[in-house]
Amino acid sequence: MMHKISEKKQRLKNSIKRIKNAFVYSYDGFVSILKSEASFRQEMLLFVVLMPMVFILDISNTQRALLLFSLWFILFAEGVNTAVEVCIDRISKEQHPLSKKAKDIGSLTVLLAFINAICIWTFVLL
Repeated sequence: MMHKISEKKQRLKNSIKRIKNAFVYSYDGFVSILKSEASFRQEMLLFVVLMPMVFILDISNTQRALLLFSLWFILFAEGVNTAVEVCIDRISKEQHPLSKKAKDIGSLTVLLAFINAICIWTFVLL
């Protein structure tokens, strides 16, 4: 019985440590992308400027959520795009058609996120 209790305590400690590490890694990623990517800084500025409007506008909570998540999605897409670019650059700085294709597709995700946000904001506000 004692052995099972200590096993449970150890699993709980490990779980808490994994969660803590996940937050630390996420914070490190945020600081890294903020320092190294001008596009992410610009998109963060857009987020910071538009986010208060989400709460000021006289709209439903569903509309508020759509506006807010459309802004979050831009940041999400930029994070994925940057991760792809970093991986490609880690492999090689040489020009390669597959590297270009991966980077172009990553860039497309950001463009689609912007188009998504523009459409949602237009539909909600008009």
